[in-house]
Order: sequence, then C-alpha cells, then structure tokens
Amino acid sequence: MVRQLTTKEKIQSFIRVTGGGLAIFSGVNIHSGNEKFYEDFLMPVVRCIDPERAHNVAVFATKFALVSSGPYQDSARLKTTVWGLDFNNPIGMAAGFDKQGEAVNGLHKIGFGFVEVGSVTPEPQDGNPKPRVFRLQEDKAVINRYGFNSDGHEVVYERLRNVKNGPEFVGVVGVNLGKNKTTSDHVQDYVEGVKKFGEVADYFVINVSSPNTPGLRSLQAKENLEELITKVKAASENLPKKPPLLVKLAPDLSDQERQDVADVINSSKCRVDGLVISNTTIDRPNLMSSEKEENGGLSGAPLANLSTAMIADMYRRTHGKIPIIGVGGIFSGADAYEKIKSGASLVQIYTSYIYHGPPIVTRIKKELDELLVKDGHTSIQEAIGKDVIKSKT
Repeated sequence: MVRQLTTKEKIQSFIRVTGGGLAIFSGVNIHSGNEKFYEDFLMPVVRCIDPERAHNVAVFATKFALVSSGPYQDSARLKTTVWGLDFNNPIGMAAGFDKQGEAVNGLHKIGFGFVEVGSVTPEPQDGNPKPRVFRLQEDKAVINRYGFNSDGHEVVYERLRNVKNGPEFVGVVGVNLGKNKTTSDHVQDYVEGVKKFGEVADYFVINVSSPNTPGLRSLQAKENLEELITKVKAASENLPKKPPLLVKLAPDLSDQERQDVADVINSSKCRVDGLVISNTTIDRPNLMSSEKEENGGLSGAPLANLSTAMIADMYRRTHGKIPIIGVGGIFSGADAYEKIKSGASLVQIYTSYIYHGPPIVTRIKKELDELLVKDGHTSIQEAIGKDVIKSKT
C-alpha cells in the first residue's frame, strides 16, 4: 500500500519543485541579460542587501561569468581607436568596481569596451572601517569611503598576467594606481606601480583625486603634480612597452587649480597621454536621501552635470589635444553622448551599473548608436568635442 504524504511533506515537496523552477528561471534570465527581469525582480532584491556585500556578490558573479550581454553586437559606429588601442565600443567600467582585478574577463563578456581595475596600492591594505558604502536611492547616487582597499601590486599583477595570457581574452585593461595610506614617499608608490604593471597594463591612470585618502588630492597642486608626472614618465620610459599615462582629476578643483593642471600637462616635460574626468565629488548638491551627510565621495546622477562641464572646460584648456575619459552620472546613451560631445573620447560607468545591473551596458550602447545615426555620424570620433567647438563659433 502506498503511503500518503503528510501535509508537511507535501509543502516541502512543493517548495523543492517551485524553488528549483524559480532558480532555473532566474538563472536563464540573468545569463541572457533580460533587462525587464533585472529591473522588476533582481535589482530590487539586490538593493535590500548591504551595499558592500552586494558589490562583492556582483564581482563574484561577473568573475565566474554568471552574467552575459545577450545577443547584442556592437555596431561599427561604436568602434574607436585611442592611443593606438582598438576599442569595440567606448563604454568602459570605471575603477572602483573591480578593485582587485578579479572580473576583467567577465566584464568584457558583458559588453564593456574596456575595463579599468584598481585603485591598486603597492602593499595590501584594508582601507577604511566599515560601513563605507551608502546607497542614495532617491538621488540615483552612491557615497563611498573605501580608502583604497587593495590586495596590493603582487596579487593584482598575477591576476592580470593570467588574464592577458589567457587564450580567450580580447579587450583593453587599464590599471588605476594609488598610494598606500601610510607611505613615506607618495611619488615612489606610483613609480613602483608603473614598473610593476608595465607588461600587463594597456594604459595607466594616476589617481591623485580620491577624497578618501588623507593628503591625496594635494598631489594635484602644481608643483606636486609636476614632480609626480616627471618621475612617473621617467619610469615609463624604461619599459619595453610604454602604456599611455593618464591622470584622474577631482571635479572640485577651482578655476585656478584647473588652469595649473592644464599648464603642467600641456608642457612638453609633463605632457600626459590623457585625463580621466572625473573622480567622485565631496560636494552635496541638493540631495534628498537621508544618507547624504555621510563622509566620502559622491558618484552617480548628481555628479553628471559637474563632470560634463569639467570635461568641456579641460578639453578647451588642453586645446582638444589630450584625450579624455569622461565619467560621472552616465545612466543612458544620451548621458554618454553629452560627455562625448563635450570632449570625451571614451566614457565609463559605475553607479548606473550598481543600480541597473549588466543590461545597462547594452542599453547605453544601443541608445548611443541611435543618437550617432540621428546626427549623421559614422563614428564616435566625429562627435568628440562637437558642442565645445560649436560654442566657439
């Protein structure tokens, strides 16, 4: 005689069956990059998790290729070349997401045209005490005060070497260099970074603009910046391969400070290959969230206009001769296009990825491509600095 299941056993069986079905359903939608699933189901759940833990889960999922871009293929209009490097599209992942160089391959598979890892410090360090990341959902923003938590040069170098030597890797990797909090020689930390990563970096970013490491932003001052760039350039000259050297700037620089930076990098002695504009801001412009008073750098939508205006300003001050990576508050193709027309050759996202997940990458690329077509452009290059040039005439 067949035994009848108890009510408890029936419930347990139902949970196993439906739970398994839900897991399969979720897995299929996550891997295919279904935007509606992300927006309506997954990301609201993610926003219930502690921000730093959610970040770590996202890096883990990307590292093990649990997410993908779906069937979208980049159009020829999105392909571009900067510093002799070929980019399938101009949308990059900004430094701060893959701090330790763990998810480079996975991020390219999601559809990013390039990935910037770091900031990486010479010696491992824990960064600032937790909690140190805060979502400002009403403002579509994030405040962080990580403080350069890093696995250190040696560990990150080994990860990048393994990726770059892998048979399936195709992409562009930038290495964002920082300094240790307790270092006695700020400049030497950056010099050591250039020496260490010269063989695996496609470009370098000298990060002197994070607000979360005491004294770091003072390296943007004229004399300090001259010394730093001079010594870093000298170190790069001894490398077999000489990756382009970029400097990442804060959006909070005064008019005189911006001109001082321009004077330094326009000089033949200290001319750099590019700028990243901009880092997070310490300003708090008309925010609604209760987390707005937390210390740290603000990123996301409130930074958009500030960074775009600074891109246009530095594009003018450098006479359009120094390529710019534009970053700050990009949530749509229109946001990316605005930065390109203001002088950016490439753009990066971070906060919009935190809020919307991998589908945001494809959406931005599609919308950007549509805007290029609408304006009659056949390439990204045709749109760079268009609004700045127009304002001069």
